[in-house]
Amino acid sequence: MSDFPPIADYGFLSDCENNCLVAPDGSIEWLSLPRPDSPSVFGALLDRNAGSFRFGPVNTLVPDQRRYLPGTMVLETTWHTPTGWLVVKDMFIVRPVSDEGRRAGYERVPRVGAGVGTILRTATCISGKVDVVAMCLPMFDYGSTPSAWSYDTDSYHSLAVRQPDGDVALRLHSSFKLGQVGARAYVRDALNEGESGFVALTWAGPAPTSQEEANADADATVSFWRDWLSTGTFPDHPWRPFIERSALTLKGLSYAPTGAIMAASTTSLPETPGGARNWDYRYTWIRDTGFTLRALYRLGYDWEALEYFAFILEAVRGKDLNKPFSELQIMYGISGERDLTERTIDHLSGWRDSKPVRVGNGAWNQHQNDVWGMLVDAVDSHLHRGAEQIIDPVWEGLAGFVEDAIKHAGDGDQGIWEIRGDPQHFTQSAVMCWLAADRGADLAQERGDTERATGWQQAADALKADILDKGVDEKGRFRQAYENDELDASLLLLPIMGFLPPDDERIKATVLAIANELTEDDLVLRYKVDTTDTGFSGKEGTFTICSWWLVSALAMIGETDRARALCKKLLSYAGPLNLYAEEIDTSTGEHLGNFPQAFTHLALIEAVSQLIEAEG
Repeated sequence: MSDFPPIADYGFLSDCENNCLVAPDGSIEWLSLPRPDSPSVFGALLDRNAGSFRFGPVNTLVPDQRRYLPGTMVLETTWHTPTGWLVVKDMFIVRPVSDEGRRAGYERVPRVGAGVGTILRTATCISGKVDVVAMCLPMFDYGSTPSAWSYDTDSYHSLAVRQPDGDVALRLHSSFKLGQVGARAYVRDALNEGESGFVALTWAGPAPTSQEEANADADATVSFWRDWLSTGTFPDHPWRPFIERSALTLKGLSYAPTGAIMAASTTSLPETPGGARNWDYRYTWIRDTGFTLRALYRLGYDWEALEYFAFILEAVRGKDLNKPFSELQIMYGISGERDLTERTIDHLSGWRDSKPVRVGNGAWNQHQNDVWGMLVDAVDSHLHRGAEQIIDPVWEGLAGFVEDAIKHAGDGDQGIWEIRGDPQHFTQSAVMCWLAADRGADLAQERGDTERATGWQQAADALKADILDKGVDEKGRFRQAYENDELDASLLLLPIMGFLPPDDERIKATVLAIANELTEDDLVLRYKVDTTDTGFSGKEGTFTICSWWLVSALAMIGETDRARALCKKLLSYAGPLNLYAEEIDTSTGEHLGNFPQAFTHLALIEAVSQLIEAEG
C-alpha cells in the first residue's frame, strides 16, 4: 500500500492569499510561499521527503472523524487515542480589516477580513489525557533546501528559520515549549481533559502569543467565513451543503490581492497514477471565466464576480487603458503574468511515483480557438448582470478579439483539452468562435455600434452553417473534429452555451450518444484515448466536470430523471470533505488530478442548481 494518502482525503485550507492541503494524519503536506504559485515549503504531497508539518496525537495516525466547521474553511479533526480524546482545529487566520492603510500588493479592496499570513493549529483534550506531538520540517524550493531553526527570543515558545538565499522566513509560536534539531522544530507534551494548546506558523504575522489570543483568532476566522457565506443565496434543499462547500472552495481558490481564481491549488497530481499527464494548475484559465461569472452571479456573489472580471480585463489589456490589447492567451498567472514557461522538478518522486513533476504550464502559448468566445461571453454575461458600461479602449480591444475569432474560426488548434498532438479542426473550438461573433453582435447592438452588430451577426450565421455542414456525422451527431467521427465531451457545451436549442435532434442525439458511449459506469470520459492524438499514451480517469456537464445537458433535453440519477451518483463520489479533484477512477472511486479543482466545483454549482430549480 502506498504511503501517499488518497488525493480526495486531503483537507483544503485558505485565507484567499495562500492555501495548503492537510493529510488525514494531521500533516500539512502542501504549502507554497510567499504565493500559492511559488515553490513549496511543505511538499510531501509530491515527495515524502519534501517537507511537512504534523500536529496531532502521539502514535495515533488515523482520525476518528474529520469535518469542516459548518460554513467555514476551518478543519476539525477528532482523535480517539488509547488514553483519551483530542480535537484539533486547523485554519489560516483571518482577522478584521483595519483602516491603517492599504495592504501591500493589493489591487483590490479587502472587505470585512483578510489573511495575516499565519496557520493556526489548536488542540483541546475533551476526555482523558492525550500526548501531543508537532513536527515542523520545512524544505524550501520544492523540497531541495533545508534550513536550521533557531530560537529568536529568550523563551522556548518561539523559533525562526529562513530560506537560504531566499526571501521566505518562518516563525513558529506555541503555547507548548518548542524544541529544535537542525531543520526540524518539534513539540512533545500532554494535555489533560479540558486543557488546550496551540501552534502557529507565520511568514507575515503577527501570530497569537497566548491561548486567549489563539481562541480570539479562531473565533474571528469562523465568523469571517460564515459571514461571507451568509451573503450568498442558496436553496433550502438536501443538496445545499454541496453547493455551499463548492462556493467556499472557489472563494478559497481566489487570490484576494488581484481577484484571480486559480484552477486548482496544486501542481502535478496525476491524471493516471504513475503516468506523465501531470500539470501545474495554479493559474487562471480564460475558458473558466464565463462559467465562473455564471456561478458567482447565480449564488449572489456579485462583488467577487466584479473583482474576478476586473482581474481578467487587467490580465488581458494590462494597466495602460489606452494601450492596444495584446494577443489573448488561454491562461494567465494570478497577478496577470503572461510567461508561464514549463519546467520539470526532477528531484521529486511525484505522487505515487507519477513523473515528471512540472511547474509552469507549457500550454500557456498554445493556440486554442475557444478563448475568444469564452471571454466575449463572459463580458456579455457581466454586462447583463448590472455592469453599466465598458469604456471605449476596452470595447475596441474586445472588438479585435471578435474579429480574431471570425478570422481564425477555420484554423486548426489544440482544442479545449490542450492536446499536445497535431492541431485539428475541433467542432467545439469552431462553436466557441461562433459564440464570440454571436455575443459580440449582442454587445455591439446594445452599444449602438450597428455596423459591427450587423457584420458580426452575419459572420455568426455563416459560422453556424459551416459547423452544421462539417461538424455533424452521418448519424446526425456532432463530431469531435471535422477530420473524424469521434465523440468528445466538450460537445456537451453546445446546448449549455446556446448554439442550438436543447430540443434540436442533433443536440439530443449527441448528448445521448455521449451518455451511452463515452462513459464508464455512467461517468464521462473527455474522449477515447486510443483514438485521440493527445501526445501521450495510457489511460485516464473520467473527467468530473464533463459528468456535471452531462447532468446539465440531460436536464436541458428533457431527460430529467436520468440527469437526477447521475447527479446523485456524482454527489456520492464526493471526497470525505465534499471536495473534488479533476477526475474519478470509476473502478475504485479514487479522485485523480489536481485538487481541489475549481472547474469541477463550478460545474457542480450549475448542474445541481439547475436540477433544484427544475423541482420547482
